[in-house]
Amino acid sequence: MDVKRYKIAITTGDLLGIGEEITIKALNALKLPARDVLIIGKSLNDSLLSHYDTIELDTSDNGRFCFDTLKVASELANEGKIQAIVTAPVSKEALFKSGFHYSGQTEILQEFLGDKDSKAEMLFVANDLRVLLLTRHIPLNQVKLSKEIIVEKSLRVCKFLVEKCGIKSPKLALCALNPHAGENGILGMEEIEIMEPAVLELRALGVDITSPLSADGLFAHVGQKYLNGEKQQYDCILAAYHDQGLCPVKALCFKKAVNTTIGLKVIRTSPSSGTAYDIAGQGIADATGMEEAIKLALKLA
Repeated sequence: MDVKRYKIAITTGDLLGIGEEITIKALNALKLPARDVLIIGKSLNDSLLSHYDTIELDTSDNGRFCFDTLKVASELANEGKIQAIVTAPVSKEALFKSGFHYSGQTEILQEFLGDKDSKAEMLFVANDLRVLLLTRHIPLNQVKLSKEIIVEKSLRVCKFLVEKCGIKSPKLALCALNPHAGENGILGMEEIEIMEPAVLELRALGVDITSPLSADGLFAHVGQKYLNGEKQQYDCILAAYHDQGLCPVKALCFKKAVNTTIGLKVIRTSPSSGTAYDIAGQGIADATGMEEAIKLALKLA
């Protein structure tokens, strides 16, 4: 089909999961202009209040279907035909079984939308609560930070906060890797040998960033402000590894938090939920996360 230009493209996600259902529910609730939305994967028009243009992929191989939706969306983004991508959940296991050995959708998008000057970063957003992961989908025993990683990712998220969120001087909070921020080397040396040098370099570059803070205390402070509806003290929290950042985020705002990929040619958003195979096809999936992902994509596009 002759593809027009759209604000967002939505991939329908795992064939066996809740992606189709939450996409339908979210679009029916939001009632967006048809000209703004392109659907990639499965035709949902008969189930929607408004009919949206669709690129249908004809394959029953679940993993290939998931991969190909992202590839098509990326090609359109590279051609300037879409301004943002919203992805429904997929199964990493399904991707692996079909021969696509990626640790997640973020890494697939990195391959198609990244280059030496643009690299994917995983940022979770719920109103003004933002958490960036310094490391992503890797085993915990392989988490290794470096000064370069912290500096590079901090500068990348600052660029996003300035350009996309209109924050002139972003304030960053850095989670320590070790319990109690290492207790001056008693519980680990990473804070002293890696994190503090990164902080000093960033400050020299004009970045407002804390020294490494004990993650439990930091998120207790962040969580209290979120639950009380108060403005966050920091514009972004830098978490050292996946669960350090996502356990508190999902405990606080699972339905509202949006998985946001920044640093690439276009913004990508996704709900925080997974494929939810256990409830797929029952019509009971909560589409709040998909609604939030679509709204944020439109805002940032």
